[in-house]
Formats: sequence, structure tokens, C-alpha cells
Amino acid sequence: MNPDSPLLRRVVFASALYDFVVTVPFATPWTADAVLSSIRSLHHALGLGGEALPAFTSTHLFFVALFGTIVTLWSVVRLVHPTAFNGAIDTVGRALFSTWMAWSLAQGATRVLVVFLVLELAWMFAQGGVILGARRWRGGIPATAR
Repeated sequence: MNPDSPLLRRVVFASALYDFVVTVPFATPWTADAVLSSIRSLHHALGLGGEALPAFTSTHLFFVALFGTIVTLWSVVRLVHPTAFNGAIDTVGRALFSTWMAWSLAQGATRVLVVFLVLELAWMFAQGGVILGARRWRGGIPATAR
């Protein structure tokens, strides 16, 4: 598979679309507050382990909205340009996000994060696997055959 293969572009595009759908609600303080309240309610309704999300102040919501805005814009870049390079950068970002989620869970964060962690890891492995496969093939010749 070459770096511009339709499969690679579809996986990077799908990954970006997932990010767009998940992060747009975090892109404003008002929608982020609603989502965080829903996560807090879900934590309580399901009686999940870990610490429930606290009520966020305007300063907290600023940082959440900053994250939501940046990730939403990054997803738009990948929707418009679903390249191997953008997918590779995103895969590294997913590894870092997964690390921070795992750290938060180990520190006692709400178990609602497990859903986000599983999806983040799934996209990291799907996208990373396709990108690594593309690197092994250049011009239709397996890299190991050169």
C-alpha cells in the first residue's frame, strides 16, 4: 500500500470525522458545560467507580473549550487533507492522549473515561497500522524486498 492509498486516506478521514463529532461539543464553554454535566450524571446514574467530575468554573471551561477548539480545528485539517503525514502526527497525539487518560484513571478519575480511552486506542491502532503498512510499501515493492 502506498502512502497515498485510498485505504489510508479513508482511515485518516474516518479518524478525523470521529474526532470532529466528539470534540465539537467541547468547543464552547456552554456546550462543554452541558457535556461535562452529562458525563457527571452518567457517572452517578451508573454508580461508576472513580471520582465524579466536579462542577467546572469559568476558568476550567475556558481550558476545556480551548482543547475542544484546537482538536476540532485539527480534525478539520485532517478531513480536508487526510494524508499519511497528518495521520502519523495524529497517531502520536492519540498515544499521548491515551497516556494521559490512563494516568487519570490510575489517579482515580471517573470510569466514564474508559469509554474514551478504548475508542482512542482503537483509532490509534487502526490509523497507526495502516500508516505503518503504507511505509512498508513504496512503489508497490515491499520495503523488506529492497
